[in-house]
Amino acid sequence: MSETLPGAVATPSALRRHKPVAPVRAARDAKRTEASILAAATEEFARHGLGGARVDRIALRARSNKRMLYYYFGSKDALFLAVLENAYAGIRRAEEGLNLLNTDPVDGVRRLIEFTWQFFANHPEFLALLNSENLHEARHLKRSRQIRGMNSPLIETLAVLLRRGQRSGEFRSKVDPLQLYISIAGLSYFYLSNSHTLSTVFGRDLFSAPQRKARLEHMVALVLGYLTLPG
Repeated sequence: MSETLPGAVATPSALRRHKPVAPVRAARDAKRTEASILAAATEEFARHGLGGARVDRIALRARSNKRMLYYYFGSKDALFLAVLENAYAGIRRAEEGLNLLNTDPVDGVRRLIEFTWQFFANHPEFLALLNSENLHEARHLKRSRQIRGMNSPLIETLAVLLRRGQRSGEFRSKVDPLQLYISIAGLSYFYLSNSHTLSTVFGRDLFSAPQRKARLEHMVALVLGYLTLPG
């Protein structure tokens, strides 16, 4: 308890100076620790997969310890799910910055294709995490209470763009927005996930800047060529 001199009055500023701050600091430290563990786990799971990942290495990279890891996440499988949810949240947050509903339909679809390609290219860990979860038949994501809510807004936005394009006479009718998004993501995903084998099999450096530029141009032309009606 703070003390004042005899006869002195504790001013509001003095009271603020002596106000306990430990709970606020503790909450801030807890968030920082949790974020550090998530970042370290993302790298570990992306590099080694769920089966090969080691909790000891995650704790070491996070500058934490196994006890704290289990305190925050409960188990290795629960941590893997948290990593997956965080990865999906990251791409969905980035997509929001595209402001697709403020563009014309053709430009909106083009932006989504270009964004998806660039995000996948810049975040190979995201592709690696998806590969690992598919090996486990999505058993972690099936337990998620968040994942469907994260992804639904994007499909709804794409549906709005398609309807606008249909009304303006630019797009064909009866295009399923989910199927279209899967096609857009798949065109990027397959190329980037298999560039090593494809480069070897076909004797072409698909990692080179010119080849990647050509790939993106091909994807845009392919998708818009399907969607747009002859002028």
